[in-house]
Amino acid sequence: MTTILVVDDDQPLRERLSRALADRDYTVLEAPGHAEAIAIARSHEIDRAIVDLRMEGVGGLTVIQDLRALHPDVQVVVVTGYGSIATAVEAMRLGARDYLTKPANADQILAAFDTDGDPPAEPEYEVPSLAKVEREHIERVLQECNGNISRAARVLGMHRRTLQYKLAKFPVKR
Repeated sequence: MTTILVVDDDQPLRERLSRALADRDYTVLEAPGHAEAIAIARSHEIDRAIVDLRMEGVGGLTVIQDLRALHPDVQVVVVTGYGSIATAVEAMRLGARDYLTKPANADQILAAFDTDGDPPAEPEYEVPSLAKVEREHIERVLQECNGNISRAARVLGMHRRTLQYKLAKFPVKR
């Protein structure tokens, strides 16, 4: 079973994330800061770590560095509410697998562990053209106006002749 260490000084968020991961059958260990995280890492085998960047005392970049010194194969995902390019680059240089901004849910974090540094694939769907969206809107308004072109033109805020031109160009399916 995979062991995940959650290091975050925000207790409610840490506990909520830990419960969500435990519900997905992971062994979860929690630490509110650097000292606790390193103590846990010394006494347990850690497969993955979720590390907050900004914490009181020692920050997340040091946590990453020290965790990787103890467990060179640990996979680390940084989750922060204060993202910047400089800290993202530094986290990756120290061995973080990914860098997410809060709010990030358990599924997003787990997906970050499963990528090989590649951005997640975009969902495939057809983006409708502006003409198609306009056409569908005109059809909907015309249907609501029971086919009355003058009334539909008033609702759409266009001249009746303009609407008739658009309808002649793309006849309405009835």
